[in-house]
Amino acid sequence: MKILLVEDDHLIGSAIQQALKDEAYAIDWVVDAHSALSGVQVQGYGLVLLDIGLPDQSGFEVLRLLRAKKNSIPVIIITARDSVDERIKGLDLGADDYLIKPFVIKELLARMRAVIRRHEGVGTPKLGNDILNLDPSTREAFYETKTIPLTAREYALLHALLIRPGRILSRTQLEEQIYGWNEEVESNAVEFLIYSLRKKLSKEVIKNVRGLGWMIARM
Repeated sequence: MKILLVEDDHLIGSAIQQALKDEAYAIDWVVDAHSALSGVQVQGYGLVLLDIGLPDQSGFEVLRLLRAKKNSIPVIIITARDSVDERIKGLDLGADDYLIKPFVIKELLARMRAVIRRHEGVGTPKLGNDILNLDPSTREAFYETKTIPLTAREYALLHALLIRPGRILSRTQLEEQIYGWNEEVESNAVEFLIYSLRKKLSKEVIKNVRGLGWMIARM
């Protein structure tokens, strides 16, 4: 899943960026409100991590503009502003959660998983169907009775398909979920990952819809 991080503190931003990469998220990092609003318009982000104290415009204004345009992308505010009034303002403007700095990365990751589940209408922590399951908290895959080890890229691709079972995702859509702005993508990267996953799971798990993309069927 691709995440947009909006944070002007380079020390905090780089720490969050690396932590999310380590958890197999694709992440784009911007440092101002203008770049955040522009990025959301052109990229298929699954979630926004939004600081409030930005150099050109308040994060509250970014959130207000997103919701005014009927954009329902999940937003978690990450800020040092801890007053009750500020928290109420953020939530009333349409934030899905509000996390006070400094925070533990594990808590941020747990809150991200919870917000993503709610947004996708998934009630349980695990994603999957009758034969294949994925646990985002441990990044483990379970196929039939076996636990399947995954690389970070394999996990990211499988997560993109399992969070929307039955939906066809094109090569471009999958690349957007796996890679960030500054990462080089080889022309056959998606095909290679699917080939690798089929070897670990089964050829029948990830279905190719000719000319359109790939999907994991609902069960």
